[in-house]
Amino acid sequence: MNESSRKTVRGEVLKLIEQKEQLENEIKELQNILTKNNVGMDEPLVDNEGFPLASVDVYQVRHARQLIICKQNDYKAIMKQIEQGIAQYYDSPPMDTSDLLAAALEEMQANVNQVKHEEPVEHVQPFASVNIVHEGSPADAAGIKQGDTIVEFGSINSTNFRGIEDIGSVVRHSHGNAIIVKLKRGDRFLRVQLLPREWNGRGLLGCNVLAL
Repeated sequence: MNESSRKTVRGEVLKLIEQKEQLENEIKELQNILTKNNVGMDEPLVDNEGFPLASVDVYQVRHARQLIICKQNDYKAIMKQIEQGIAQYYDSPPMDTSDLLAAALEEMQANVNQVKHEEPVEHVQPFASVNIVHEGSPADAAGIKQGDTIVEFGSINSTNFRGIEDIGSVVRHSHGNAIIVKLKRGDRFLRVQLLPREWNGRGLLGCNVLAL
């Protein structure tokens, strides 16, 4: 191989390495979604009666799991292309890096599942407040009061809360299934079960929530 061809191959391999690193970052971000929901790749997302777990954003977790699988397959393909490019650059047979690739994927899988062995975090910092609760609403039935602040709303807490739309997403995907809500009322912390459902008023909750 002449010098010009070597430069071309080298450039292609470097681009593949950049793509590999980008994939690693994307997989890590998806793994963080699973970590925030306290699940790995294999745990069931429904209870014994087949209902979605209230403490997990089931839609978000399923989407993240699917993307992780797809991106891991892309990762395998890119690693194979890198092997072939390096072999071409050095004019040698492709290196057998299958063991290294398997180890890399095993390490990624371990990162996904390590949350199983971590102690759950006890959140105490409120991220939203309730300023209206309508009588006879699901929120009223759950015991939520005007002035309560929200510490946890299903899988949402102060560390991953981005905006009120996050709460709306959990509510939509939990329609008819109870959500565990941790409230702060004065100096006390309370846990209630909130069941999003149709009622005589607007929405599925019957309360108004504001970001702090």
